[in-house]
Amino acid sequence: MATNMRGLTQFIADIRGARVRELEEKRINKEMANIRKRFKDGNLDGYQKKKYVAKVIFTYILGYKVDVGHMEAVNLISSSKYSEKQIGYLAVTLLMHENSDFLRLVVNSIRKDLNDNNEIHNCLALHAIANVGSQEMAEALAEDVHRLLISPTSGTFVRKKAALTLLRLYRKHPDVIPAQEWALRIVSIMDDPDLGVVLCVTSLILALAQDHLEAFTICYQKAVDRLNRLVVEHEYATTYSYYKVPIPWLQVKLLRLLQYYPPSDDPTLQVMLQEVLQTVMNNCNEASRNVQHNNAQHAVLFEAINLAIHIDTNSPLVNTAAVLLARFISSKETNVRYLGLDTMAHLAARTENLSAIKAHQGTIILSLRDKDISVRRRALDLLYSMCEVDNSELIVGELLRYLKVADYGLREEMVLKIAILTEKYAGTYKWYVDTILELLSAAGDHVGEEVWYRVVQIVTNTEDLQAYAAKVVFEYLKSPSSHESLVKVGGYILGEYGHLIANETGYSPIEQFQVLHAKSQFCMAPTRAMLLSTYIKWVNVFPEIKAQLVNVFERYRHVLDVDLQQRACEFYAIAQRPDEDDLLQNVCEEIPPFPPRESALINRLNKKQPHAANGTLERQPSKLTRKPTLLDTNGHASNSNGDVSQDIASSLAGLDLTSSPIAVSPSADPSAMLVAKGIPRLTAGANVDRWFDKLVFAADGVLYEDVQIQVGIKSRYQGTVGQVAIYIGNKISAPLTSFTTSLHTDDADALSASFVKIAPSTLAPRTQIQQIVQVECKRVFRAPPVLVVSFLAGSQQAIAVRLPIVVTKFLEGVKLGAADFFERWKLIGGPPREAQSIFPIALDATGHVDTARQREVVAGFGFQILDGIDPNPTNIVAAGIVHTGTDGKVGCLLRLEPNREAKLSRITVRSTSEEVAMEAQKLLQKPLAADAAGSEKRTL
Repeated sequence: MATNMRGLTQFIADIRGARVRELEEKRINKEMANIRKRFKDGNLDGYQKKKYVAKVIFTYILGYKVDVGHMEAVNLISSSKYSEKQIGYLAVTLLMHENSDFLRLVVNSIRKDLNDNNEIHNCLALHAIANVGSQEMAEALAEDVHRLLISPTSGTFVRKKAALTLLRLYRKHPDVIPAQEWALRIVSIMDDPDLGVVLCVTSLILALAQDHLEAFTICYQKAVDRLNRLVVEHEYATTYSYYKVPIPWLQVKLLRLLQYYPPSDDPTLQVMLQEVLQTVMNNCNEASRNVQHNNAQHAVLFEAINLAIHIDTNSPLVNTAAVLLARFISSKETNVRYLGLDTMAHLAARTENLSAIKAHQGTIILSLRDKDISVRRRALDLLYSMCEVDNSELIVGELLRYLKVADYGLREEMVLKIAILTEKYAGTYKWYVDTILELLSAAGDHVGEEVWYRVVQIVTNTEDLQAYAAKVVFEYLKSPSSHESLVKVGGYILGEYGHLIANETGYSPIEQFQVLHAKSQFCMAPTRAMLLSTYIKWVNVFPEIKAQLVNVFERYRHVLDVDLQQRACEFYAIAQRPDEDDLLQNVCEEIPPFPPRESALINRLNKKQPHAANGTLERQPSKLTRKPTLLDTNGHASNSNGDVSQDIASSLAGLDLTSSPIAVSPSADPSAMLVAKGIPRLTAGANVDRWFDKLVFAADGVLYEDVQIQVGIKSRYQGTVGQVAIYIGNKISAPLTSFTTSLHTDDADALSASFVKIAPSTLAPRTQIQQIVQVECKRVFRAPPVLVVSFLAGSQQAIAVRLPIVVTKFLEGVKLGAADFFERWKLIGGPPREAQSIFPIALDATGHVDTARQREVVAGFGFQILDGIDPNPTNIVAAGIVHTGTDGKVGCLLRLEPNREAKLSRITVRSTSEEVAMEAQKLLQKPLAADAAGSEKRTL
């Protein structure tokens, strides 16, 4: 630039050579006049415009106001030369504010550069959008920025800049970005092979997911998978290794993203995440002298500990974390001590077992005297969080001792926390009174009104405490100096309960009056007004000192303070009335107990530090439990879950990828989304429904097929558990990228369904993958789980199909004799434990009842067909037991009565469970009906 624009170089040299400000302003004014003249004359080529606009920019950077060059900057953006376009964009971002009218003129030029095939032009446009970020620009160009982000033809650095530009726009104008509509497509970029792109997109998702948790749910699986590949499998380029730590910035963001969501119930994700967290913690056991390595490793570790706490505070990982944190709070580095105390406070606020933290109580107490105030604050928070009944006296005592030498910025917060801990964990009322009065004596001006209000409430409501409180507060008032808050407490307690100790040596009425009145001379007017109320109460209970008290009222009748004067006049008049005894007894009755109310101390602390009183934001911890397998049900410990999976895999034939594609009805459009939940709508179509209905009573077959993919099923059930092998095949000659499978169940407490492993992120051309689903029936359920498959094939696509996992899959046939069957049939009785329906009968080609098909369907549902039970040979009688984990075994009886003349059939199901009867009858009717008899019988 210096070589090409000598005029600019000379102008900068002249400005730097100016000895005084007046010479500098003179040179600038001369140059600005010349620039205005040149722009006014026109006929400037691109080089001249660039040179003069550069001078305007330099002048603006120096702090001078400029009112020239805006239109020329707009024109430079449209130039085809990079140097001119660069100066134009620089001028726009510096000289124009968000609401500038000139911005409307550059929107079209920016859009043109966004759509250009030149990646440098794309980046210049993205920089301008991110730096200016006006509402109008966001509304006009957000779609174009999103297109650049998701376009497979965009370069790596363009996609990174597009993600960060969208992040900037969303932070400034969140309403402009349709986050829910773009959720799946943006999340799919987390599978990008370039970790730089993944890092930028994760930053964007962190912001979007905070406001749209359900729409971005799928990012949980992506984050776990990426962490596993980085930390466990070491799948990253060496360029992204920062001092031997794989891309720590991405790890931190992914770990933080996982904390947005409740712990996953999927055992596969749980196991992977546990392995990731364990590996991160194990890596920190290796000491290193390299500061940068330690910083990166610690950043990941602290976020991993926070995630472990979020998942389950009682897990072994958290115990390991507590040991590591104990090492950190003793570190010589201030930052490490701070982070260790902060994370340990988070753990203490969440866990129920504080034994691991209490083991390091001495070190934490010593941190109160750390040279850094931030460390002292975190130590205070940690002591507050870890306080319990057994260590409350020690912690409160230490806090009281430290209060006297603590920083003034800490004292008010310390007073609140000491008061709350004293009230919450007081073993005896006497200890509570002693501690609070010592706090009032030591804290001075840092005691808020809420503290002594709370003391008054508790003493008033606790009759056994009143005499002791009066004695103790009297002893504190005898000290040479007493803070005004202590005088207020003393005035109230002695006024109400001083008579309880008046007969004891050293606590006579005149001594109480002398001690309290001596302190009033140094108090503000509101406190002295309160003491006048104490004196009028004493007139009622201590007639022997009435003269001294009336004398005080007499003197205060002439003060300038209106409140004091009014009180004194009223109390003086009451004390001088002839019927004063009856009047005083009515006016000066003892204060009744206060009604139950929330502690004002906690409210004050919550306002001062949100979540400080209750720890950090509460999340529900999850218990990681292993789901039983098929073989566990029968107790065959020698066999493994993997053997069953191999059995299914070996018995399932491959997908026929050469078969002709089957058209799916328009209602099965995979782009239709359930925006509220962030998953596709259930696929519904004639073929899809027929395939599902067939697989309800068959063990294997096609579940879904279109021009791109084919989904096949093979299943096996035993007792309350089952395994379903899902084969997904890519039928096209291009890979399916960002491939994701997920399961959704309406009632996880009734049916548990999870993948054994996460699907690979890429499905190669004309290949298939196998996904094993582990299923457990806990109780009767009605809605089958939904399989959601999303992938990138030119555009983001997704399908959602119901898996043929219904309650009858857990039904096992039972052999019964005629007498046993009809006895149980009568015992169950009619509705509501009976479900019955009449539907069109299925006839064979000869016009007779298609008994063979009916028997095939009934047997396919798991029923045991009982021959010779019913007198009518065309009727079908069957029995079975449904296995559930919670409800146990549920009996189920069936009668199917076809009527050839009426071309109708009646099905009756009786069960000990009303839900089982209704669900079995509904499931059986559809494949038995006439319109299902000729359904297509496709197999894998």
